[in-house]
Amino acid sequence: MNSVRNPSPRLANMVPYDPKYMPAQCMMSANENPRDIPEEVRHEVVHALRNLAFNRYPDPLAQDLRQAIADANGLDQDNVLMGNGGDELLFDIALAWGGKGRTFLNIPPTFSVYENNAQLTGTTVVNIPRRADYSIDEEAVLTRLAQGDIDYVIIASPNNPTGQLADETFLMKVLDASDALVVVDEAYFEFSRTTMRPYLAQHRNLMILRTFSKAFCLAGVRMGYVLANASLIRELIKVRQPYSVDAVSQQIACAVFKHRECFERGILDIIDQRSWLIQELTATDGVKPYPSDSNYILFKVESMDAHEVWEQLYQRGILIRDFSNGLYTSQCLRVSVSSEEDNQTFIEALRSILKGEAYE
Repeated sequence: MNSVRNPSPRLANMVPYDPKYMPAQCMMSANENPRDIPEEVRHEVVHALRNLAFNRYPDPLAQDLRQAIADANGLDQDNVLMGNGGDELLFDIALAWGGKGRTFLNIPPTFSVYENNAQLTGTTVVNIPRRADYSIDEEAVLTRLAQGDIDYVIIASPNNPTGQLADETFLMKVLDASDALVVVDEAYFEFSRTTMRPYLAQHRNLMILRTFSKAFCLAGVRMGYVLANASLIRELIKVRQPYSVDAVSQQIACAVFKHRECFERGILDIIDQRSWLIQELTATDGVKPYPSDSNYILFKVESMDAHEVWEQLYQRGILIRDFSNGLYTSQCLRVSVSSEEDNQTFIEALRSILKGEAYE
């Protein structure tokens, strides 16, 4: 038969997530760590892979890694679950707590995958937009939660793409406001030095999402995890794909987590470079940077078309992220904090473009 039945109607108006993967000399668009893993860690990974049985299925729950993360966080193994990047875990959350007749509270602008997952699972989405300065409209969120029909809410802290932490006192109020599952996405917490981990024991409805992709330089490996009450972890295990975390990734992540102190200097360097970039963007005419507690900075272009700025930066070999056509991020671009050399190159190119200087 030369025809095929239509897919689910839920896909009709969906726009797939596009990470804008494009080659460039300065890769500053995906919030990646500019450094690769240290050589001593790489050597340990290579040694481990030599003895890996590729013909055998991996440990389905990555128990060694679960235990290491649990020990580091003062938790039991049953409080930890690994995933194929944070993305898999976010989809599993939507599968377990979303669905027809259920409701997700979203706080845009934020990571678009949250809303996409809700739509894919037939979940009703309630959006509470952030204020003009991208701070959370806390009163509006708490008022909506008080209605009692929200099944889950995801709050990124720091938020992507705006970079700001959610206020800890506000997060505590959210946890107390209803029995909704409250997911605090801490993918960038190593750069903010702030976590909700101390509140897990007293809030059964709290789940914390983290990743190896950013601070631990493993964006190419795909490894994420959640911390939560054991009862919540059991529900996620019901919907996760079996063997979703492959054996190679488990070995790499185990080596990295074992030597996580090796990454601290790089994290501090990124924090220092973030401060420098914010200072330089603030001093650049026609640009308004927003505060950031992460490894990226959202900024508004006020003196020319932001998409044109993005295009001209790319012509110069610099790839950043274009949010200028977003519903809540008009004229905004986001730059990932990179190496000192790349950051300097970016600032010089941006200023040249804004001055109308020709590129040769």
